[in-house]
Amino acid sequence: MIDVAIIGCGPVGAMAANLLGRQGLSVVVLEKETEHYPLPRAVHLDHEMMRLFQSAGVIDRVLPDMVATDGHLHVGADHGVIRYMGTVGKPKPFGWSNDYFFYQPEFETHLRDALAENGDIKLLLGAEFSSLEQHDSHVRVRYFLNDTKMHLERTEMHLDARWVIAADGSRSPVRKALNVKLDDLDFEEPWLVVDAEVEGPVTFPPISGVPADADLQRLSVMMCDPSRPATVVPGRRNHRRWEFMLLPGEDDAVMMQSDNVAALVGAWMKDVPHKIVRAATYRFHGLVAEKWQVGRVFLAGDAAHQTPPFFGQGMCHGLRDVANLAWKMAAIVNDGADEAILGTYQPERDPHVRGVIGAAVAAGRYICELDPGKAAARDAAIREQAAQKAGETAADLIPAISTGFVAPGTSGAGARFVQPILSDGRKLDDLTGQGWRLFVAEPRPREGGGLSPVSTFVASDLPDGGAVAAWLDAHGAEAVLVRPDHYVFGTGNAADLIVVRDMLLKNKQEIAA
Repeated sequence: MIDVAIIGCGPVGAMAANLLGRQGLSVVVLEKETEHYPLPRAVHLDHEMMRLFQSAGVIDRVLPDMVATDGHLHVGADHGVIRYMGTVGKPKPFGWSNDYFFYQPEFETHLRDALAENGDIKLLLGAEFSSLEQHDSHVRVRYFLNDTKMHLERTEMHLDARWVIAADGSRSPVRKALNVKLDDLDFEEPWLVVDAEVEGPVTFPPISGVPADADLQRLSVMMCDPSRPATVVPGRRNHRRWEFMLLPGEDDAVMMQSDNVAALVGAWMKDVPHKIVRAATYRFHGLVAEKWQVGRVFLAGDAAHQTPPFFGQGMCHGLRDVANLAWKMAAIVNDGADEAILGTYQPERDPHVRGVIGAAVAAGRYICELDPGKAAARDAAIREQAAQKAGETAADLIPAISTGFVAPGTSGAGARFVQPILSDGRKLDDLTGQGWRLFVAEPRPREGGGLSPVSTFVASDLPDGGAVAAWLDAHGAEAVLVRPDHYVFGTGNAADLIVVRDMLLKNKQEIAA
């Protein structure tokens, strides 16, 4: 029997396998396709994902193909700026730029190539999920092994796993097999998504009020124009993406025709040579599964939630999901933690996801406004709000974990912990490693822990320019205990923090839910 079976080897499934395998768990990944999808889908991720790539040992593979950009700009009906979430010249408290764009086929290749280096991971291509049976100690997963190249008949196989992670997409056969329903957050809008290879800069219409530090070529620009809302985002090398809202009465198939696509994109390109790579229509949804865990099976990524793309957080959600599961599963397998800690998965992630989806849906509602009068009123209201939130970035949209495996009532609990850049150019995690880390303001005897070892660091000894010491001072704390997924477990007395953590790991104290 293996530790974890993962259904689906898109970015979320592949990342789960790398994280779990790197921590010594045995993993089998079932992927129904024999080759990964060759065209771009997701294009954006943020600093937290880059930090997770550090954790998974894949950062050196993915970084060369990531393009750091400068944030988000929303433009109103009058073609004036209504909201700017820029990052130029701002600190990078987590060690990475806030926004990165990438080309998904390259990204998936890097994650799959890393599987061979990250432990006992087996990838089965052409393995199509069929059904599952749950038992007290394991899940039996049945699947068909297809080999289209050899023209072999479908052969039903099975494997037994302690747990299953279903990262099998928005149509998730696993979710359907479990009869898990989706909570509809009442947002559905049709958009045409176009990817192109572009041999020059995008031509933007005249935009007033663009901040002096803003480079339109390095921003995700949302045109909230009631005549046709549209987004243009940068990409790696010569890749660009446009998203155009379909207007009432427009037919998906007609709008996807090459002449119509060329006309929409061509208005932005003028005399710049470009080649359309893909054009597809989507319904942008806000959906969340009612149950993320059924017995030993866990939904992750699009199988658990679907987010409108207005802040580029869809894939980020999925990668946070599997990072949350991976450290808890590793604590159970490697350190004897109680399986009850997996019950904190949905209580932690569901409010987190809903908070971000709520922000994306709210943005989507004002972006998709087609009435000129209401759009003008919207612009005035958003400009007023933006003036009160000067300096906001998309990072501010991510809330802290409010319940679950955290020390309740302690300052900073559930927040993402900082990752300062060190004096030698490395980042904090490169020095401290992964796993549980305790940062203390003053030297003290090394703190132990019955489960899951803790690495202890004195803030004044870190070559970080005083960043961790400043964090502790700002929270009035003598110590901070950081989880393996880089979220703060809690602050306070070092010994007390470890006692509380070990009680939760052993399920000797009620876990917040």
